[in-house]
Amino acid sequence: MNTSIATPVSPAHAGAEVLERILAARGSLIALDGGETAGLVGQLRPLVRRSGQAVYLWNPELGLGNLREEHVALPGSQRLNIALRYMLQSNHFGVYFLQRLPLPLPMADATLLRQLARAATGHVRRVVLLDPPEALVASFNDVLVRLSCQSKPAQRPRLRDGRWML
Repeated sequence: MNTSIATPVSPAHAGAEVLERILAARGSLIALDGGETAGLVGQLRPLVRRSGQAVYLWNPELGLGNLREEHVALPGSQRLNIALRYMLQSNHFGVYFLQRLPLPLPMADATLLRQLARAATGHVRRVVLLDPPEALVASFNDVLVRLSCQSKPAQRPRLRDGRWML
């Protein structure tokens, strides 16, 4: 009798899987559902420290800061439009997580988010909205990619017409 048991996914592995899916996404603006409840920032922090990747977190209290250095933030970046301008002007690879966006979103901030979503650069830049409200997602539906933090259950391959399918 052959029984497969699903192995529990470690938090570090789950964070790495979510980061890989973010980097593989087609668009630059991503809505990530379940990021707050899964504790994604806490899972990513040790991963980013080990790998040295440029992953940033913005929230209204601290501003824009690198996940590697927990208490270091870009001065004056508590305002969203300053952080978004910094992201637009950056010439480097980066994944920017935006946490607890202010609602309603001012038109200038919405315009900057659209520019980030449509920016065609040679380097990878992803702007990730952590658990955005549905109204915000609806307003950016044309340029937004939706992802979930929930890992997909392991599927058993099946043989169909001589080919293995998942």
